[in-house]
Amino acid sequence: MRVVIAEDNALLREGLVLLLTSAGHEVVAVAGTGPEILPALLEHRPDAAVLDVRMPPDFRDEGLRAALAARGEMPGLPVLVLSQYVEESYAAELLGGGASGLGYLLKDRVGRVDEFLDALERVAAGGTALDPEVVTELLTRRRDSPLDSLTPREREVLSLMAEGHDNATIAKALVVTERAVHKHIGNVFLKLGLPQSDSGHRRVLAVLAYLNSTQRA
Repeated sequence: MRVVIAEDNALLREGLVLLLTSAGHEVVAVAGTGPEILPALLEHRPDAAVLDVRMPPDFRDEGLRAALAARGEMPGLPVLVLSQYVEESYAAELLGGGASGLGYLLKDRVGRVDEFLDALERVAAGGTALDPEVVTELLTRRRDSPLDSLTPREREVLSLMAEGHDNATIAKALVVTERAVHKHIGNVFLKLGLPQSDSGHRRVLAVLAYLNSTQRA
């Protein structure tokens, strides 16, 4: 996989390069400031981009702006955004253009090498990888929404779906059968007014689209 990395912290940036190259991926470019990101992405057109949200010169949302601009130029560009904290407005804006091939992880997750690499590969394949803490924020942000009708187990299933996990992984995490997971997903979609399909990425995209619409409303 060909990857562009944008991270202003030199130590973390070099760590990401080493991590990805050790895993067999090719880092085709690195950026240390916001203005460097979009040109690097347009020049190299990578298979995926790993971008910090806050970059120089202003340390506000340079990485996010570059991600949105790049996806405007290269629709479907897989982007995995890293952030120090859960910043709901950034997650909302990122997901607003469609959830396919998008990830939002807290930087602490990078230290969990297998989880990070799995998330990147899932995003590069067109899937979704949301940090569990981000999912929790999205699920609890609003009251008086259809989410309130979900049972605790259905909310657990929805959270794991939004993180990008498949039925088998969800069943293992919750120590239930895949048949039970399938039933819970059907109930979730029914209560949220979404198509009752739990195959492929379509279900994750539908759930994320719903979560995004609830937090922007």
